[in-house]
Amino acid sequence: MTPLNYNHLYYFFHVATDGSITRASARLNLTPQTISGQIAAFEEHLGTKLFRREGRRLRLSAKGRQIYGHAETIFQLGSEIRQMLQTDSGAAEVFRVGITEVIPKILANRLLQPILQRPGAMRLVCHEGDQETLLAELAVNRLDCIITDQPLESGSHIKAWNYRILDSGFTFFAVPELAASCNSNFPDSLSGQPFLAPGRKASIRSFLLAWFEKHDLAPNIIAEFDDSALLKSFGQAGLGIFAAPSIIEDYVMSQYGVAVIGRTQEFVDVFYVVSPERRLQHPATLEIMESGLTL
Repeated sequence: MTPLNYNHLYYFFHVATDGSITRASARLNLTPQTISGQIAAFEEHLGTKLFRREGRRLRLSAKGRQIYGHAETIFQLGSEIRQMLQTDSGAAEVFRVGITEVIPKILANRLLQPILQRPGAMRLVCHEGDQETLLAELAVNRLDCIITDQPLESGSHIKAWNYRILDSGFTFFAVPELAASCNSNFPDSLSGQPFLAPGRKASIRSFLLAWFEKHDLAPNIIAEFDDSALLKSFGQAGLGIFAAPSIIEDYVMSQYGVAVIGRTQEFVDVFYVVSPERRLQHPATLEIMESGLTL
């Protein structure tokens, strides 16, 4: 197959985005006939139909959806290259950080805020997702680092290094009425009570369950959550007890209107920066490390 015609890909991308040749031609300042001809040539070159017509609107075919996803990535990277090459001395440096879903939002906030307060222009771009997806983005240099509670495993094919930021014991919370019934004889008082557990993506889950077993506790796990904020919102509604890192205890109490049942240091949540730098040099990554040490 001859090399891909990126002009054709560009016209296809805009038609797919706008859902109409007429709208795309107005955006690109070209005639509909020109756009239509370019799309037809692109389909002939690829040997597949990219659109199907539904009334007045064009819908992507199955193959068209696949190509559109790649085109979106290509033109996003092109936009980033233009930003990088800006000669304006006032242009902000972009720092892209991935945050795994299980990281408490307030903790991520406290770790990242100092980046925006440091001298010099810096634009912070945060991406949230699961560990596997974020590591894939890190591997192709779309992220500068990842904040996570799971270190990169030894032997991984991704060239990156773990840096321990901080660790924290755990506090157990519930709405005041439920907490009052569990305050005495903690942690035995957790048995039989409704409990909101972290999902299987959270590294702390296995330690929490092992702690239950160690103390012969049998709370009634009624729900599991990958998203820590969603878990806390269910706790705020009085639906069960939940645990969160003690380092954000004051915030959890004030934000969600819950009370403390008890605390433990027998298991801890450890937070890491995963960076492609063997020796940290990026000033924003160093700022995250410093923030963790001072929390």
